[in-house]
Amino acid sequence: MFNVQWIDIAGIVFACTAANHLGLIQSVEMVIHRRLPIVSCVKCLTFWSVLVYGIAEANFSLFTLHYSLTLLAISFLSAWSAIWLDLFMGIIDKLYLKIYGKIYPTADTPDTDT
Repeated sequence: MFNVQWIDIAGIVFACTAANHLGLIQSVEMVIHRRLPIVSCVKCLTFWSVLVYGIAEANFSLFTLHYSLTLLAISFLSAWSAIWLDLFMGIIDKLYLKIYGKIYPTADTPDTDT
């Protein structure tokens, strides 16, 4: 009855979170000179993307109240997990920058370029 594949939902959550985290959405906003409030929020983008995916995959003859509520719950759960994934990506960034700074220290001395 429920046609939504969990691997597809995980892919949507990751793609939405990574696009926001890596700055793709902000770059698009700068190019089009418009603010995209729903797309620039990782929770909103994930929620609406999973909801649209679930509706697109639905067999409309089986589109019942139970299916709608389940899809809504999965969308909220996906948005909630996107928050934690974004936090995890931020922690990984901080850890990477700390390690990178220890491996390649920068010095502000005049003979650095020589």
